[in-house]
Amino acid sequence: MESRIRDLLDSASRLVGDVQWQASFRNVQMNPADAALASPARKLLKTLYRLQGQGMISGQHDYLESPDEFNGKLKTTSGQYAALHGYELGAIDNQTAQQIDIQRQAVVDSAIRWHKSGGIVTMSYHENLPGTAPAWSNVSRSLSEADFAKYITPGTVQYNALIAELDKTARSLKKLANAGVPVLWRPYHEMNGGWFWWGQKSSFSKLWNIMFDRYTAYHKLHNLLWVWSPNAKNQWSDEPADYYPGAGKVDVLALDIYEADFKKSHHDAMWNLGRGKLIAIGENGELPSPAVLAKTQNKWSYQMSWGKLLYEKNSDAVIKAFMKHSFVLTREEYAKKAAQNASMAEAAPMPGLYGQYYSNAALSGEPALTRTDTVINFIWRQAAPDPALPADFFSVRWSGRLSAAYTESYTIYSSSDDGIRVWIDGVLVIDSWMKQSGQERQGKVNLIAGKLHELKVEYYENQGDARVVLMWESPSQVKSVIPAGALYLP
Repeated sequence: MESRIRDLLDSASRLVGDVQWQASFRNVQMNPADAALASPARKLLKTLYRLQGQGMISGQHDYLESPDEFNGKLKTTSGQYAALHGYELGAIDNQTAQQIDIQRQAVVDSAIRWHKSGGIVTMSYHENLPGTAPAWSNVSRSLSEADFAKYITPGTVQYNALIAELDKTARSLKKLANAGVPVLWRPYHEMNGGWFWWGQKSSFSKLWNIMFDRYTAYHKLHNLLWVWSPNAKNQWSDEPADYYPGAGKVDVLALDIYEADFKKSHHDAMWNLGRGKLIAIGENGELPSPAVLAKTQNKWSYQMSWGKLLYEKNSDAVIKAFMKHSFVLTREEYAKKAAQNASMAEAAPMPGLYGQYYSNAALSGEPALTRTDTVINFIWRQAAPDPALPADFFSVRWSGRLSAAYTESYTIYSSSDDGIRVWIDGVLVIDSWMKQSGQERQGKVNLIAGKLHELKVEYYENQGDARVVLMWESPSQVKSVIPAGALYLP
């Protein structure tokens, strides 16, 4: 009787756990930085996540003074518009306040037209040092840490000047919010380099947070997706991670890459730092090779060629080939995919893992059995998993998706007799393909709450006892078998 009660309690505990995991998946998606993000911006964010890995969205930047110039030239050269149009809100030509208002209004008008045509809007902001004239020399001014601290300290003259500048720029962003235009907002870029007044400051994150709070909490600008855009690490710039404001204040990690420095290590570093958040190429001069990116760097969501550098760094032939490549999405192609996503019903993922069972230890040939397994927690001992399989010399491949409840580092454990391999998001986390008796192995991986991470597990049995168990542990998750509610079919 006591054993029966324990079994019932265990079953109830597992059921509660599964319900919690299901709720976690439904309610904890890749949360936007702004919890009150407006519907159009949420829709854009969701579309970008759905398209991740399916192609690179093309982008072209234009200047404050001529918001459609190079975007139009690109269309003339290639026959296609870029999907993403980059704009500028910073004034650098010592314009009068009236001229700046006129130029910013032209940007707003163009961005509204662009959004209505099915394109994506992103905006950069070369802010002059608050309290100085709107000139390039005041954007690129050298500033000591001590002087920088005055601008991020409430109550100082410099801080008040900063707030005044932010409030002026907010007027343009409010017009876009009122028109229902979501904006990939990209302020204070290349902060890990020393060429802007905000660059290479140990307290940079405080400046970022001041703007974030001023715009989201005070101005109620809930149409902004926050793009943090460091320079690719090189001899002139520091490690980007040293200036990261944190996942709670960033939606997209966009790396500015020049001199054709499209190294896989840059892509991987951004992906690992973001832990599943969107990553992009925030600026480029030379166009990247779509063929190379498709093979080894396919997590970049978009790229943006910087103004006149599109033509200074690339021939017409290269531009045409880039825009025509199957991996590159033009405005028309992006609009079609976005519309398809909008019309798709939000399908709930199906629970379980797809199991392929082979009558040999090498995962070769056609599987003798395919089925859906709820968890990987099998202790077959000296019996076969199924009458269709032998008790010795068989193998299994499970594939599916894994959803975590917490955004943090997880330890993945396997207990197997005999060989086992575990991949998460294509990364080999556990590699123990050998004869062994009930050995526990482990590997580390960063997981994102609510995100469906790709999971693949391979196992083989040699002779004797057969056992395979998959577990996990994190600072917020006790060590346990990965439950059914966290596993979903491909």
